[in-house]
Amino acid sequence: MKTRYFKKIFASALMVTAILGTSSCINDLDISPIDPQYAPSFDQNDVFVKEYALLGLTGQKGPAGSADLDGQDEGESGFYRTIFNCNELPSDECIWAWQTDTDIPQLTNISWNSSSIRTEWTYVRLGYNITQLNFFLDQTEGKDDEETMRQRSEVRFLRALHYFYFLDLFGKAPFKEHFNNELPVEKKGSDLYDYIQNELSQCESAMYEPRQAPFGRADKAANWLLRARLYLNAEVYTGKADYANARDYADKVINSSYKLCPEYRLLFMADNDENAQAMQEIILPIRQDGIKTRNYGGSTYLVNGTRTAGMPRMGTTNGWSCIFSRAALVKKFFPDLSQVPMLPGDIEVPAAGEINTDEKIDAFDAQYGTRTIDMIKAAGDDRAMFYSGIGGGIRKIETDVISGFKDGLSIVKWQNIRSDGQPTHHTEYPDTDIPLMRLSEAYLTRAEAKFRLGEDATEDINILRRRANCTRLVQTVTEKEIIDEWAREFYLEGRRRSDLIRFDMFTSNKYLWDWKGGAATGTSVSSFYNVYPIPASDMNNNPNMSQNTGY
Repeated sequence: MKTRYFKKIFASALMVTAILGTSSCINDLDISPIDPQYAPSFDQNDVFVKEYALLGLTGQKGPAGSADLDGQDEGESGFYRTIFNCNELPSDECIWAWQTDTDIPQLTNISWNSSSIRTEWTYVRLGYNITQLNFFLDQTEGKDDEETMRQRSEVRFLRALHYFYFLDLFGKAPFKEHFNNELPVEKKGSDLYDYIQNELSQCESAMYEPRQAPFGRADKAANWLLRARLYLNAEVYTGKADYANARDYADKVINSSYKLCPEYRLLFMADNDENAQAMQEIILPIRQDGIKTRNYGGSTYLVNGTRTAGMPRMGTTNGWSCIFSRAALVKKFFPDLSQVPMLPGDIEVPAAGEINTDEKIDAFDAQYGTRTIDMIKAAGDDRAMFYSGIGGGIRKIETDVISGFKDGLSIVKWQNIRSDGQPTHHTEYPDTDIPLMRLSEAYLTRAEAKFRLGEDATEDINILRRRANCTRLVQTVTEKEIIDEWAREFYLEGRRRSDLIRFDMFTSNKYLWDWKGGAATGTSVSSFYNVYPIPASDMNNNPNMSQNTGY
């Protein structure tokens, strides 16, 4: 099955898409092809910038038409979208509205198998990107000028990041460090964990000091935060906990020059790469631009996917009507769902002409307190960025049948709207950068690590709650408070499954949510679903790989 693109990933004759521009300008994305096997020259800066662009682009021209990966859906197979789908769609945070789409029920219900195409896309994308990173490192081997050493350290960091996602999602990786025709070998568990840890240690010294790198490039704080993330999950990956290192590396990030953004919403707006308050928290963004990086796998997915026609302040002319909130996520802000601001059940729906502008929708919603600002006020938390008003149709909080976009509240956290009121670059494709790493993660990592070590974690949680103008500060830290706080702070940011697994909540009956295991009220599933299967295609093409237990 689809052996063409597996062979393409792991053979040497691969097409590298070079992003033309200087190494410090990650968002200057003019695109031209370079074949590493046959190109007459290697332009180091061009290929270096491409290594970062791999996080946010899906092919050689946007938004589609010349995909990186042969034989795949280009829009579905980008780095962020594939990881997001694997970590969010099976979790307690959101549901994909269209359950007839290929492999969507399997993600919703946690029932995939080794032939599932969406897990295969993730595996292939990670492998493809690592191939490109290996190419750059091979081409620059032996060069010792300061700029090359720094570039190499950042590319090694990016490769470690990709191997981290292999470890987290699959428990193992098809492992290679060089660009050649040899098949990858299997590296798993403690061996892969140790490799990632050692790579991060070795590449740290040549990286920029915190906040000294051009925005969009990784610095030492990104390195420390990835190490903190690795150590926080050490028990899952290796069977041996390392909360002390998780605490200590989170502490290094917190004590660096990064600062929390004073307003939560600014982190997810279209000018989060220009607004100094947002930038001071964002440690590593995936750069996005409505003109230069048009694709269906980055922030377009996050903004357009959570909107439907008729919603106020959509930020795009193309709402996909795809991603909505599970009731379990709403409960993180409203433990009693009867307190959620909703339209009355017997409301008379106005004619389309009466609600055809943002102002008219706002005026209608204000009567019932269903605007997002009303939702935030009712929750007593700025992070409760849901919409339950009339725009786009009447919504439910929860459903006994998944039939469409209005079966749950709309999530409006991701915005293609600028905080300064100026127009965005494009009316359909967002400018919003994706904060792949931000300072808040260090605070919650330190809080959880302290809790596990028997230390006081209240202040690290309350710092984030005060930033969110939360009306309830934590007095006593419990396991439930911490796992719920991870959701409140980071929902729809592509990490939830990993957090749930760490708390033994993803597959077990310790915590049930709507549609977990395919049941409306939730049910447990087998523990082997804590990792994804090695795709059948790779099992058929690489004898070095073994299948994960249960598949």
